[in-house]
Amino acid sequence: MSNDLKAILFDHDGTLINSEAVHFALWQQVLRPFQVELTEQYYNDVMAGIPVPQNAIDAVRDFTLPISAEELAESKQLLTKAHLMKGPFPLMPGADDTLKRCKDKGLRLAIVTGGSRLSVMRTMECYGYEDIIECVVAVEDVERSKPAPDCYLKALNEMGLSASEAMAVEDTEHGLKAAVAAGLRCVAIPTAQSETHDFSAASAQYSNLSDWVRAEIDCL
Repeated sequence: MSNDLKAILFDHDGTLINSEAVHFALWQQVLRPFQVELTEQYYNDVMAGIPVPQNAIDAVRDFTLPISAEELAESKQLLTKAHLMKGPFPLMPGADDTLKRCKDKGLRLAIVTGGSRLSVMRTMECYGYEDIIECVVAVEDVERSKPAPDCYLKALNEMGLSASEAMAVEDTEHGLKAAVAAGLRCVAIPTAQSETHDFSAASAQYSNLSDWVRAEIDCL
């Protein structure tokens, strides 16, 4: 671990919040009227970790849907918004402790997501992280979302940091590609949805957030 480390840039879905199973169920609901029974394998291989607009493009293409990708994405986003209005996504195991221990070490924290800003705001306000997370970059904030590096580059710019002064934490291959392309060191913490992804570009891989904290943060 570099002594120059000043900040941790966390992915959101699948890294800090346990949302992928909900997104899978919501996509199943969106696609069912088109007689499409979305499988876990398709979701894990094609959709997990990818922003909704690209999910919609892929679904329209792969299932030959009689609807535009824009309309399909809007349907999914409306369902997600309704879900979030009822409450935030649950935290991943160890997420609360991880954020607080990183903060206690004097590290600056950001959330860099291919998901919506609404989802991040609900996480922050409902779990009390407004004073812990100083920067949020969501899908609405960049023209090209993950796996393009734009979101991470924007976060670094807003925080006044070089890539060597920060590291990323991701749960998918797509997020890992974005972080590495931005010049960041990135650790991977796969979920059940992303366990088959290629994490060979990660600086290290852990089974959960707590293992990562013990290995790389507690020793700072």
